[in-house]
Amino acid sequence: MTIRRPAAEQPRVRRRFRTDAPSRSQDQPSEQPPGRPSGRPPEQPSERSPEPERGRPGGGLTAVTAGGVGQRQIAELTTKHVEGVTSVAPADGGWVIDVEVVEDRRIPSSGDILALYQVQIDKEGSLLSYRRIRRYKRSNAEYSEAY
Repeated sequence: MTIRRPAAEQPRVRRRFRTDAPSRSQDQPSEQPPGRPSGRPPEQPSERSPEPERGRPGGGLTAVTAGGVGQRQIAELTTKHVEGVTSVAPADGGWVIDVEVVEDRRIPSSGDILALYQVQIDKEGSLLSYRRIRRYKRSNAEYSEAY
């Protein structure tokens, strides 16, 4: 006979995904400082760069780095959850990045209101401008300027 405990007494179990590292027992002392992934040597000061990653001679950004910069800028400016970068294109010695943001969460999530922001940065990664160019429901697969 199995005795079931009430839900409040059930231990919470975190689902494991392929990318999760094997968990360590809670009663074993950790040799690593908090926040340091196990099995990885500490970074040397010479390995870190205070500047954003530069992928081109003369200080230019790569498309990947520019996309990350645009995504971080919008997250900081709007304080909204960023869904992802939808496009990155070189323009006038810099980059134009389109970033999709959740403007308003709904239940079910298919009713979420999303927005598309366009960010313009220079070749060094400094923000030049940003603007919301589109707002739409997540369930609306068609492109429309309405809403």
